[in-house]
Amino acid sequence: MLRFDVVALMTEPFFAYWGESIMKRAIEAGLVECNATNLRDFTENKHKTVDDMPYGGGVGMVMKPEPLFKCVESIKSKNDFDSWDGDKKRVIALAPTGKPFNQKMAEELSSSEHLIFICGRYEAMDQRVHDHLVDMEISLGDYILTGGELAAMTIIDAVTRLIPGAIGGEDATLGESFSCGYLEYPQYTRPPIYREWAVPEVLLSGNHKEIEHYHIYEALKRTVERRPDLINEHALTPLELKIYHKLLCDLEILREKS
Repeated sequence: MLRFDVVALMTEPFFAYWGESIMKRAIEAGLVECNATNLRDFTENKHKTVDDMPYGGGVGMVMKPEPLFKCVESIKSKNDFDSWDGDKKRVIALAPTGKPFNQKMAEELSSSEHLIFICGRYEAMDQRVHDHLVDMEISLGDYILTGGELAAMTIIDAVTRLIPGAIGGEDATLGESFSCGYLEYPQYTRPPIYREWAVPEVLLSGNHKEIEHYHIYEALKRTVERRPDLINEHALTPLELKIYHKLLCDLEILREKS
């Protein structure tokens, strides 16, 4: 079982999200355990202050180290603190200075035993937290959020659905975008014709080989058009590589015609 702990200034949204859909089922099945702790519970003054002005001046406020250390150490002490290894058990800071989150990182984290997420707010966290408490820093992307809560929720969701049994069979996530090395192919369902828009005939043919080729072709086409940076020819299977080269020829013909 993978245990998630979140340290945040807003905890209610986590419990609401964990009570729905895949997260709820994963928790009830004993695949994950989710907890959220309010950082203000580890302050020592009546105002429950968690931030202060930065040394050296500057814009904004900085999260104080004392409450963060006390909170994380309290969580660790209840969960086998002595065996904390920074590999299977990690303290993760959500910060724009961290490594960009991606599917590969989600897969690596899904084999963990215990993950503690620190949700930053204000201008930053005291650097001593990053230097002496945190095992890794993660950023969702090149933009700024008000706090790390949404980032933590996103990462927990992405990691949970990779745990066997969380969303179905062992192969349930294999064909999804990013998991297979490129974006997922377009999906269709009933009715076969809606407002004059028809489902591609090949998907109604029952020819599994042609359908497989169509799926690969359309997935690679979507990736070339939207995320060409994901394409790695060396990672493609012989069939995928053959279809990829056909796609490139088709696209070149289209460019010449235009």
